[in-house]
Amino acid sequence: MPGAAVDDERSEPVVVTVDGEGTGWLILNRPAVHNAFDDTMIAGIGEALHRLAGDRRVRTVAIRASGESFSAGADLNWMARLAAASQDDNVADALALARMLDTLDRMDKPTLAIVQGPAYGGGLGLIAACDVAIAADTARFALTEVRLGLIPATIAPYVIAAIGARQVRRYALTAEPFDAAEAMRIGLVHRVVPAADLDAAARSVLALLAAGAPGAQAAGKALIRSLTGRPVDEAVMLETAQGIAAARASAEAQDRIAAFLARRRKQQDPR
Repeated sequence: MPGAAVDDERSEPVVVTVDGEGTGWLILNRPAVHNAFDDTMIAGIGEALHRLAGDRRVRTVAIRASGESFSAGADLNWMARLAAASQDDNVADALALARMLDTLDRMDKPTLAIVQGPAYGGGLGLIAACDVAIAADTARFALTEVRLGLIPATIAPYVIAAIGARQVRRYALTAEPFDAAEAMRIGLVHRVVPAADLDAAARSVLALLAAGAPGAQAAGKALIRSLTGRPVDEAVMLETAQGIAAARASAEAQDRIAAFLARRRKQQDPR
């Protein structure tokens, strides 16, 4: 399974590969600095997401990291440089991260975060913006921004959506680290496995995601975004009714239903 890229002066901060199973791998590749984000890495992640979104070979997208850490969040040398920049430059820089996370959150294809080690600050935003997240039992997490006089601003919408405002109020204000079991309890990750089993668990999730109908998955993701936080009123009922009606009439659904019925008939009459 991809993930063993080597960080040196010639290597790219983001490595992208596509395997024979249709998984596009986006690998954070700055292990010497614990895969901390800077402007170059953020731009690289955004470009990689756009490439994978437009690649017809890709059915699922998996994000993982080289080295011991998933991501330490913001690169402090980069933060120090930005302190001397203008307000307009700082806003533009922060918008690049916000737009990268939005691209990940809105991607039509299913996304999986594979967390092998510590994930802090912006690393949590990346995990929260994925559809599914799994972690090794040795992983650790924290929203550390307040320790540096910062706030988890651009990642907040995704972290709040993942674990709820109440949990964010605790962890964003205390900056205390929490383990993988707690990350699963509060909803940041969906599954925790022994570190030695992480690759196998990732393959299992990717196989399940690849078995779904691509159009239905894209429409389902859009529907969830549309419905989140809205009351169930006449407009919502109409929108959902129109959604299932359109899905029923799609060629994708017709083909898959016909194939399912054919398999069932064969099982009932194996002659």
